[in-house]
Amino acid sequence: MNDDLNIKRYDLREDILNMIFRAQAGHIGGDFSVCDILAVLYFRHMNIRPEHMNDVNRDHFIMSKGHSVEALYSVLAARGFFHKEDLETFSEFGTRLIGHPNNQINGIEMNSGSLGHGLPVAVGMALAGKLDCASYHVFVVMGDGELAEGSVWEGFMSAGHYQLDHLIAIIDRNHLQISGNTEDIMRLENLERRIEEFGWYVIQTDGNDLAALDNAITQAKRNNGKPSCIIANTVKGWGVSFMENRTEWHHKVPTREEYERAMRELEEKKNIGEC
Repeated sequence: MNDDLNIKRYDLREDILNMIFRAQAGHIGGDFSVCDILAVLYFRHMNIRPEHMNDVNRDHFIMSKGHSVEALYSVLAARGFFHKEDLETFSEFGTRLIGHPNNQINGIEMNSGSLGHGLPVAVGMALAGKLDCASYHVFVVMGDGELAEGSVWEGFMSAGHYQLDHLIAIIDRNHLQISGNTEDIMRLENLERRIEEFGWYVIQTDGNDLAALDNAITQAKRNNGKPSCIIANTVKGWGVSFMENRTEWHHKVPTREEYERAMRELEEKKNIGEC
């Protein structure tokens, strides 16, 4: 994986950190766990460009875990869907950059954040593409806490039934949600086997390893006859030592001292090219 993408993932985290500290609101832990997934999708794999959002053959993307919207806004700005300066308005009165994805913004197709809805909508998009003999892929990113929603499993069942092989679901498997560890709240043991039973092709990978993610998404795009699910094993708060694997950083806002320390850590890792 090239150095440019490695630098970009730290740039995205710095943008997120700035947004949340300025707004005094946000979901930094989940942003940092999902950041690498979004970077690989938007800079390596998805056929999406700001000037071609009306192209019927472009890929489609849904951020089902909409509370991690800061990560989505950051990558959209980096890809030119809107001006990076707009990130400074996050959560301000009257802004378009509200606390969950807003489909009035170029590049966002679905208002999300009410968990459990993203996969069913993605199934509908993929089924429409199959009926139209279209070539586009539909990507949906979900949180692992979201898997407690029954509508998610209806989506898994439907996609397997219709053999939607242009549908790729990615689970940000960081094991933490707002109330604590996912396994204490609603166990997800044997997750790979459970999803396979619904007729999916399932890949497990390191969701904070750029090369591993790139390989997993490449495999999923080549898969035929089944929808694909990538279980991306991530670390909540990845990139900042005192945030990693800490439940409180699901929704915590850094102090000035924590902000400066986090920014130093991200800069140091970016400069030494840590992968």
